[in-house]
Amino acid sequence: MIDRILGALRLNPHTFEEVEADTSATKQAAFVVIIVAIATGIGGIGGGPLGFIMGIVSGLIFWAAWAFLTFIIGTTILKTPETHANWSQLARTTGFAQAPGILKLFGFIPVLGGIIVFIASVWQLVAMVIAVRHALDYTSTIRAVAVVIIGWIVVMIIVGLFAVTFGGALIAAGGP
Repeated sequence: MIDRILGALRLNPHTFEEVEADTSATKQAAFVVIIVAIATGIGGIGGGPLGFIMGIVSGLIFWAAWAFLTFIIGTTILKTPETHANWSQLARTTGFAQAPGILKLFGFIPVLGGIIVFIASVWQLVAMVIAVRHALDYTSTIRAVAVVIIGWIVVMIIVGLFAVTFGGALIAAGGP
């Protein structure tokens, strides 16, 4: 598993092909997602206990929503004749693509933490493109970029709506 995490961090296409084909890697991918969610929570600890909890919850929900939307978009809207994938394959590859998010652990560091989180997020985005290209058997990186970006935009809209809805409710209840 460590070799696969390192391969994902190196953006090694072979690693994503290997993970896609190995059905036993599903638990490993889930473990990577959980580790990254915990790291995101620790990185958000500057916001107190709520920052820690929201970091973990948002890390898990964000990955699940983004991976699911990527699967739907990639296997329907932007499908090619070569596209042969199932949810498990995409979940495994995108789970390992989250590996750079481990660096979000340092998000609590003033000034530098924000830079590290940004770098980790961009790194995750690039890893996601490679994962999607291999999981969906695309021959075009541009198609994989389109699928990832469209999914990310939709997830960000959903996250924004939740923030407005629940953020307003939290303020009305006297919360932060």
